[in-house]
Amino acid sequence: MLNIIKYIGLRILTIIDILAVTFIFYKAFMLIKGTRAIQALKGIAILIVVTAIAALARLETLNWLLQRFWTWGVVAFVILFAPELKSALARMGSTSAVIGLSGNVRDEKKYIQVVVDAAERLSAIRAGALLAISRQATLETYIESGVSLDSEISRELLMTIFYPDTELHDGAVIIRNGRIVAAGCTLPLSQSSELEQSMGTRHRAGIGLTEETDAIVIIVSEESGAISMAVDGKITRYLNPQTLYSILVDYLVSDRQSQKVTKDDTQTT
Repeated sequence: MLNIIKYIGLRILTIIDILAVTFIFYKAFMLIKGTRAIQALKGIAILIVVTAIAALARLETLNWLLQRFWTWGVVAFVILFAPELKSALARMGSTSAVIGLSGNVRDEKKYIQVVVDAAERLSAIRAGALLAISRQATLETYIESGVSLDSEISRELLMTIFYPDTELHDGAVIIRNGRIVAAGCTLPLSQSSELEQSMGTRHRAGIGLTEETDAIVIIVSEESGAISMAVDGKITRYLNPQTLYSILVDYLVSDRQSQKVTKDDTQTT
């Protein structure tokens, strides 16, 4: 009888161990989702498969080369993606990041409306603006390039930041969890050859950030006042405020709700 209890206890501990490891890997994946590091991890996964095949097939030359790669590849990965890894570790310290809590839907829609109102007003006075909204990727690298604010979002503050000739108006504002985290931030310029020649630095910076992360960037043209939105390396131009609001709600609220429903269904089953 005692042996049976011990056996059952060991089985339960094994199951807990497997679930804990699975959870850690899942959360680690979610923390770097939408960053450059996730693309590198896909490549590493392919190399792991190739390494296993080379070992099983006894392909000595290929296996020797791959072993040398693993010796230095891990170090190179850590060095190249240090900012993303630092950002992921910082998020692990956040309770909401660990257990998957999200903001109130009403609050999210409220701050989205504030962003849209600010974009509309900036468009009316033709004040150039870059507003980056963080999603899964925390954008820590780009936040550090600007001036830290950590302020409650408001139309008045956004108007002040982007008003012509102010110190911060040329950089980007980064918004995270409904708050203005930083202003005057430097974003990476897109090098895509598919972009129109008429697109200036502001538009290329907005697209560039979305090529490297899963952020959403709203761009207001200083020349025409046109409102654009960049996501996943693509740009949609000449948006009116109503359309912009609907798109942002779809990306920031509806997607999160559908993810939560999927997670709840998975846990139920």
